[in-house]
Amino acid sequence: MARKRDLRALGLGLLAVWASACGGQGPDADVETTHANLVTTNALSMNALSMNALSMNALSMNALSMNALSMNALSMNALVMPALSDPLARQFLKYAISCALPADQSVNLTIDGAAYSFPGGLGLAPQWGQDGGTCDETCQRWVSGCMLARVDFLGVERPISVRGASPALQTSFSELRDYPVREATYYGNLWAPGAPKFACLAPGKKQDPRVCGDSLDNCPMDVVGNCAVACAYEGLTGGFVNCSSSGKARKPEIYHESVSVFLPRTGM
Repeated sequence: MARKRDLRALGLGLLAVWASACGGQGPDADVETTHANLVTTNALSMNALSMNALSMNALSMNALSMNALSMNALSMNALVMPALSDPLARQFLKYAISCALPADQSVNLTIDGAAYSFPGGLGLAPQWGQDGGTCDETCQRWVSGCMLARVDFLGVERPISVRGASPALQTSFSELRDYPVREATYYGNLWAPGAPKFACLAPGKKQDPRVCGDSLDNCPMDVVGNCAVACAYEGLTGGFVNCSSSGKARKPEIYHESVSVFLPRTGM
């Protein structure tokens, strides 16, 4: 048990998930079965964050956030379970669970006769997985920032480091060394009306090719400018904190629950 705790402490800022691209694959293809380790890979599709995938199904409504992330609570939810017939909805739930719950927890569901396992990972909102747990606005914002940080324009699995003001995003020395290239900071609330989604770019950056492709016009979120201007301050590990929806620090709406991504020096 001591070794397990040590490994988790070392890698809280990074997790390992085997993410799938969206749709059209077998029942095991779009749900990860590997628990957290020291590297996070990402392939959350933009389509899973589209208005169709969110506003038109129960995963973005109170039906999900007002119920615990547990097998019993979800299986009994008459709104959530039909929504999970959609592969995009399963992908959305997969990333929500891996961001919210710790690595030693998972949610197992039977959907349309097929068994799925949704492992936890970072543990940004562990209370959501407890009996009777819910996801309040703070929880929704942390999970949203984490999920937005894990979008990949091409649906390609590649390693990133995620950092922020949450205790769950503690960063090891080796992580700081191996992931020195600051990319962008992500924040929003996928459960709020209109599902606001924002990003700001690291100082000196003009594009975000991992998330947005070759143009910011393709971004599934609003890019509000330079993080040094949009956010109130820079954390000890280089992530930006208290970022605004306007691109100007401290106005009008501030997201303390912002998640910054760092990339390896080469290989992106």
